[in-house]
Amino acid sequence: MKPNIGKITETILDIERSLNERWSTGDCSGYFDAYSEDMTYFDCFTEKLLVGHNAVVEHLSRLYKNPHIVRNEYLNPEVAVSDSGDLAVLSYNLNTFVAGEGGGEKLLRAWNSTEVYRLIDGKWRIVNSHWSLANHPAVMQIFSGSAS
Repeated sequence: MKPNIGKITETILDIERSLNERWSTGDCSGYFDAYSEDMTYFDCFTEKLLVGHNAVVEHLSRLYKNPHIVRNEYLNPEVAVSDSGDLAVLSYNLNTFVAGEGGGEKLLRAWNSTEVYRLIDGKWRIVNSHWSLANHPAVMQIFSGSAS
């Protein structure tokens, strides 16, 4: 039976948005619950690949502070689904906004994200997660030729 790519895509996007909205309001446990036991993880603060649920939770628990994000902007989401329908790779850009002075919003961070989901015992679980800063000033300087 051929997997329903549209339904899987919609499910993965819904899960990710739900987890991220919880994170943005101070509840990081949603992601922790979605991580598989054997997951792997990178972000811009890791020196090496983190392997295993406990290592990732420990790392993020040390870093996490409620960001008080007031709005998330999900850009360019793409989901690639395996032929068997039990693996999905989600890549997207995420802009996070916090309250600015005078009641407006200001961009907190722009991220590039890739999450690999696997269907385990009937539930979509994150088996690999990679977060990097988009348009980081130091990187932009290197590529613009202004870094020495």
